[in-house]
Amino acid sequence: MRKLLTFPLGVLSFVLLALNTIFWCVPVFALSVLKVLLPVPGVRRHIDAMLNQLAAGWIGCNNAWIGLLQREPWEVTGVENLRYAGWYLVNCNHRSWVDILVLQRVLNRRIPMLKFFLKQELIYVPVIGLAWWALDFPFMRRHSRAALRKRPELRKQDRETTRRACAKFALVPTSVMNFAEGTRFTDAKHRAQSSPYRHLLKPRAGAMALAINTMGERFQSLLDVTIAYPDGTPSFWQLACGQCGRVMVDVRELPIPPELSRGDYDTDPAFRAEFHRWLGDIWEQKDRKIDSMLAQAAR
Repeated sequence: MRKLLTFPLGVLSFVLLALNTIFWCVPVFALSVLKVLLPVPGVRRHIDAMLNQLAAGWIGCNNAWIGLLQREPWEVTGVENLRYAGWYLVNCNHRSWVDILVLQRVLNRRIPMLKFFLKQELIYVPVIGLAWWALDFPFMRRHSRAALRKRPELRKQDRETTRRACAKFALVPTSVMNFAEGTRFTDAKHRAQSSPYRHLLKPRAGAMALAINTMGERFQSLLDVTIAYPDGTPSFWQLACGQCGRVMVDVRELPIPPELSRGDYDTDPAFRAEFHRWLGDIWEQKDRKIDSMLAQAAR
C-alpha cells in the first residue's frame, strides 16, 4: 500500500512546496522593489530584516511539511546554545541537495538566516531564482580550468562577487553558508580526487578564506556542521515521498583564529599554508565524526 502511495505523495509534496514558495515570494518581491526604489542605507537595513523574517516564515512552513513526511526521527546535537543574533560562518559537508533543507530545518530561527553562494544558472529557476536574488544570495559564475588558464582574470569575478556579497552581509546579522567541498560527494569524485578522507572530498579553502578576510572579525564563530545519512544519501524525490531515512546532524561551534581574518590567501603562500592546516584539521575531525555517527547508527 505504501508503494502505491509513493508517487502521489511525492507529487502532492511538490505542489505544496510550490504553493508555499509562491505565497511567501509575493511579499518578498514587493519589498525588493521598494528596496531598489529607496536605496537609503537605513531603509535598506530595515527592509532586509523584514525580508529575512519572510524567508524564515517560508522555511518554517517547509519544515512543517518535512516533519509530517518523515517516518524516522532526526538525531540532532549541538544546537542548544546557538544564538539568533550576530554573524556566523557555517561550514558543512555536502552529500545531496537535501542537505540544504536539512540545514534550514535544523538551524532556522536558531541563528540568523543562512545565505548560500549559488551557481549563476540558478537565478533562472522560476520564482525561487528571483527570490534568492531579492534576498541578496550571491550568484557565482563557474569557469572550467581550461577557461581559467586561457583567461586568468576570470578568477577575479567570483572574488569580487564574494566581496560585494559579504559587504551586504555585514549590514544585517547573517549566517554565511559554505560547502567547502565545492560540490556534492560521490564515489566517482572521491576516487578521482584520491581524497585522503573516507567520507569527504578535499576541502577548497579559497571561498572561506575570502569570506573571513572580507568580514573581518565580525564572525563570532564558525559552525561546523556534519550531516550523515545512515540509510544512504537521499534524493530530493525520496524526501518528498517520505523515504529520506534517518538523518543525523552534529553542530560544533568553533572559534575563528583572529589572524585568519588579516592574511591574504591569494598572494601570501605562508598564510595560505596556515589556512589549509586549520581547515585540514577541521576536515580530519569531521571525517572521524562521520565514522562515529555511522557506527552509532549501526548499533
